[in-house]
Amino acid sequence: MKKVSLIGCTGSIGGQVLKVVKNYPDRFKICALAANSDSEEFGRLVREFKPLRYAAALSHKEEALSCAEAEDADIVFNAAGGFAGLEYSLRAINAGKTLALANKETLVCGGEKVMAEARKKGVEIIPVDSEHSAIWQCLNFDKKAKVRRLLITASGGAFRGYPPERLKNVTPAEALRHPTWKMGKKITVDSATLVNKGYEVIEAHVLYGVPYKDIQAVIQPQSLVHSMAEFDDGAILAQMSYPTMELPIQLALTYPQRLPCTFPPMDFTKPFSVDFEPLERKKFPFFDLALRCGEDGGTLPCILNAADEVAVEAFLEGKIGFTDMYAVLEGTLSSTRNTRAESFEELCEADKKARADAEKIVLRLM
Repeated sequence: MKKVSLIGCTGSIGGQVLKVVKNYPDRFKICALAANSDSEEFGRLVREFKPLRYAAALSHKEEALSCAEAEDADIVFNAAGGFAGLEYSLRAINAGKTLALANKETLVCGGEKVMAEARKKGVEIIPVDSEHSAIWQCLNFDKKAKVRRLLITASGGAFRGYPPERLKNVTPAEALRHPTWKMGKKITVDSATLVNKGYEVIEAHVLYGVPYKDIQAVIQPQSLVHSMAEFDDGAILAQMSYPTMELPIQLALTYPQRLPCTFPPMDFTKPFSVDFEPLERKKFPFFDLALRCGEDGGTLPCILNAADEVAVEAFLEGKIGFTDMYAVLEGTLSSTRNTRAESFEELCEADKKARADAEKIVLRLM
């Protein structure tokens, strides 16, 4: 039986992890649970799964962080949201735990340090994002496999095809109506701006060691192809399924085995389309900004993420408009000096300063 320490148990991904655990009670046991707050839902999960260790970060931060180091855990599943997830990942790696990674900020903000620590400790990082799990599968679970190109797919978000002038007045409710995926609010807004796809290119560069010039993002509106890998002979392998996180979540826990999932198989007896459209950087300013930060490296991706967290929260609260979020990101980056991201403490300092700068810009825009 595999013992799982779950970080971020009350979020969208955390809930789906627990669903997989319940589907296979003879294979998995929750040994630790961590959440952001001591909510009624967190209390219910503690009573249901009876972990030996549990804590809420807002009231017992160190105890929550220690869940990533649980001695009896075979795998730490990091489904925490935001920059806060980076410290959980580093704790798990330093404890020598296999890390199932659903917290994209770990690699966006601290990728260089995280990968160096993982190599030093001999820790395996299993990707959970649907796109990076797809690539991992296409590479036959070998993150060092030689490829000509990685192709990361995007649905295009809630506003695919909208002219720029129409975006000024879109509402948070409209931004949260993702056409194919059901996700948390933050990532759904990031999908609408396409900054999330920029983050995923950064993650792919860090996780698979592929140069930025060899990573291409493309629009796949139906969300049936989750990403592709092209090899030197021109062969392209794609991973397909209906848009569900159950598959990558379950695979992260069962790897190297594949077990049945609860969603129905794709039906090839009925006609359907799989379309592709180019994702041009200059047409998508949020995506282009994220790519530039990734290519420049240093603390810029961390600064971008901090500004984005502040901007998305302000947009969801109705304080700023959809297109104002870009002004928050660009303004924060322009007011900050890029430095090398050599330590967790330096990343925390860059994150803190960027949040303060972004909040000042939000106040000016209100």
